[in-house]
Formats: sequence, structure tokens, C-alpha cells
Amino acid sequence: MAPPLRVVPATPQLLAPLPSWFPTPEALAQWGGSGLHFPLDAMQIDSMLVETSMEPPLRLAFAGLAGAETAAHAQVALDWTDGIARLARFAVAPHYRGQGLARPFLAEVFARLDAAGDFPRLELNVYTFNAPAIALYESLGFVREGVRRSSVKVGDARWDTAIYAIVRER
Repeated sequence: MAPPLRVVPATPQLLAPLPSWFPTPEALAQWGGSGLHFPLDAMQIDSMLVETSMEPPLRLAFAGLAGAETAAHAQVALDWTDGIARLARFAVAPHYRGQGLARPFLAEVFARLDAAGDFPRLELNVYTFNAPAIALYESLGFVREGVRRSSVKVGDARWDTAIYAIVRER
């Protein structure tokens, strides 16, 4: 097992390796949804990070560093009015997968979320075919609340999206 990642706020420089993590349009859509265009580029990464600098921020974005190398990334979209945070665009670099980094990385991301504000509901969307991600999320306590059938079109295929959440007592 690899040592835990150092979690820091994401910057364009730290996210520069992301395009290499998603070598196909399908891989990019699985990670970032249908709103991104393949190949992922610096302009799209910069657009993601704009929401982190608003006041209050509409999104938190983190990089998980193994030494100086970005090994993981996650974003959390913030609904300050209703106290809802949505984990989004989480990935571990391909050559770091299977080393036990995801759980401690996400634990630190959730701790940073708690420090940012009061978000009793933490939710996420995941495509129903993504069994490894679903297993991870369920092991963290997320509960499936439903499925949006045929919710996204990728190429000629339509994918179903599972909705997961944790409601935390505050």
C-alpha cells in the first residue's frame, strides 16, 4: 500500500496531467460528464477551477500528491443555501489505482469540506456500470437513492446514473 497522499487545493499546474488519465471520449465522459469535450484541455480545466475562487466558492477542488506528482483529484460542488455538497470528478491516476489511496484521499477531502461549511447532505452521481467506484462509495457509507435511467448520451450509447448520498447529523 502506498503512503497517504498530501491533499492540497487544485491548481491548473497540478491538474495538467488529467488529460492523460482519460484516453477516450468515453473515459472522459465517465469522469466528467457529458459537458466536457474530448480531449480534455487546459481551457476546460481552468473553467472548472473558476468556481473555486468565487465568494463563497461554488466548488472545492483538490489534488492528491504523491511526492510532487498528482495522483488523485476530486471536486465538491457546493449548495450553500440547502447545505448540500456533491462529490464530483473524482479520479485516481491510472498508475496509482489499486494501491489503497482513494479512501484516505476522500476522507481528507470530506474533512476539508466540513471545515468549509455546514453541508449535512453529501451526494454524488455515478454511472451504474462503474462497479469499482460504486463499491468504494458504498464502503464509505453512501446509500443508493435512485437511478436516472438513460440520463446521458455518450456516442451512440445511453448511460444510467445512480444517485448516492450520505445524510450526516450535525
